[in-house]
Amino acid sequence: MSDPGNYPGSTDRSLGQLFASATAEMSALVHDEIALAKAEVRQDVKRGVMGSAAFIVTAGLLIFAIPMLSFAAAYGIHNLGLGLAWSFLIVGGAYILLGILLALFGYAKFKKVKPPEKSIASAKQTAAVLQGVKPHPRPVATARAIEQAQGSTLADKAIENRPVTDKALPVTRSSA
Repeated sequence: MSDPGNYPGSTDRSLGQLFASATAEMSALVHDEIALAKAEVRQDVKRGVMGSAAFIVTAGLLIFAIPMLSFAAAYGIHNLGLGLAWSFLIVGGAYILLGILLALFGYAKFKKVKPPEKSIASAKQTAAVLQGVKPHPRPVATARAIEQAQGSTLADKAIENRPVTDKALPVTRSSA
């Protein structure tokens, strides 16, 4: 027959199996947290790229298109009977208005960029769970223990002559 402790649902697993299982689950949890953070950041990066692209398009319009189209539009308006100065002013104002509208579009996209809220909430929840876990107690090294480790003292001789009593508590095993 096979050992019942080798099955994942078994309650009679060894300490090593429990530790390996806990380590694997912690590793999976961390990997899932990282994947969630990457997904959220990727979404916000896309929004940021769209906002940046709007600003780049705005800059391109203002730098390359304004001089050429301004002259063409101004002379076209001038042919309609308006003065040349007023024609250039109208065309310049139109391009500035277009630039402002694209800048507002880019700003609106940047405002939608948020911190990775799901990742932060999940990490806080994980941290809260891990804070409740108590580590294995470690023995406290006292001055007497250090002296005993370094060499014998008069107190050591008195301790050696005392009868040894076992103060271990009986361990009960639950079958549940």
